[in-house]
Amino acid sequence: MFFDPLYIMIIVVSMILSGAAAWGVKSRFNRGKKVHLYSRLAGHEVADLVLKQSGIYNVNIIRTSGFLSDYYNPVNHTLALSPEVYDGTTAAAAGVAAHEAGHAIQHAHNYAPLWLRSTILPVANIGSNIGPWLIFIGLFLGVASTFGHFFVMAGVVLFAGATLFTVITVPVEFNASARAREKLLTLGIIHQGEEEAAVKGVLTAAGLTYVAAAVTSIMMLLYWLLRSGLLGGRNDD
Repeated sequence: MFFDPLYIMIIVVSMILSGAAAWGVKSRFNRGKKVHLYSRLAGHEVADLVLKQSGIYNVNIIRTSGFLSDYYNPVNHTLALSPEVYDGTTAAAAGVAAHEAGHAIQHAHNYAPLWLRSTILPVANIGSNIGPWLIFIGLFLGVASTFGHFFVMAGVVLFAGATLFTVITVPVEFNASARAREKLLTLGIIHQGEEEAAVKGVLTAAGLTYVAAAVTSIMMLLYWLLRSGLLGGRNDD
């Protein structure tokens, strides 16, 4: 199966998409680091200002290690910023910090797609790791057999959950970015022109990484459906 030309093509396309997306983020972030904010606010100050202006006071902003390892944890209300973002006084730092604050705002306002994504997260984690193996076992046993059909269907359902997670993540991320840009402009943290363009570039590039992940997952789901015969494709081993 792993020498299937279609499978290899999907893997190659996926690598190209993810590689291009990762390069785009790094490139845009590096450009954004060259644009220093007139406000001179550091990333953690930007996040704190955006949160407080939104009426959110229960989020703890901390420093984390790594490059662009920023995240918001809704379980313990923690917003973690990487060193370059936490201390940075650039458009890149402001954009990323405000983006993560945007997730906190989504959480506080019960943003439906964010709630749905959190709900299916356990299934997505299982589906992305175990789903393909269950399908492989089912194909090995034979889809026509009872056990084979069971394993294939279970694998497809689990992997479909993982795919749904990646698809829902796209609007969640772009919505957080839209909230970030709005807050940055409204609060006067950034100005229209070079600063706004740099922030938009960083956030758009970051959003495209999730688009690439969703496209990859959809391609793999369609492949498994085809291989299992559920889309009319062959189901030979």
